[in-house]
Amino acid sequence: MKLPSAAVAASLLCLIVAPVFAQTTTPSAAPTTVPVPAAKRVTCLASTQNLKGQDKRDQMQLCMAQARVDCLKQAIDQKVVGEPRKSFIKTCVGGDGPEPQ
Repeated sequence: MKLPSAAVAASLLCLIVAPVFAQTTTPSAAPTTVPVPAAKRVTCLASTQNLKGQDKRDQMQLCMAQARVDCLKQAIDQKVVGEPRKSFIKTCVGGDGPEPQ
């Protein structure tokens, strides 16, 4: 009679321990190309909000150039090449439309 009760106890133990091991798996890799749309452009617009005229245009150009460089570095790190790189950078920077005056 000891054998069946030992088998039941072992199976119950497996039912309790198995979910614990299932939860300790390594996390899956995060998506590699998920830029935040227009975030950098909005940041540049906000940083030049108090400026006017040529100063505003100059600061906006500098800020957007730095944003493009940052996005390019991100694309290089993620090994995005070719046409997807152009699209990635455009999405990452937030477009090149005219800034509001």
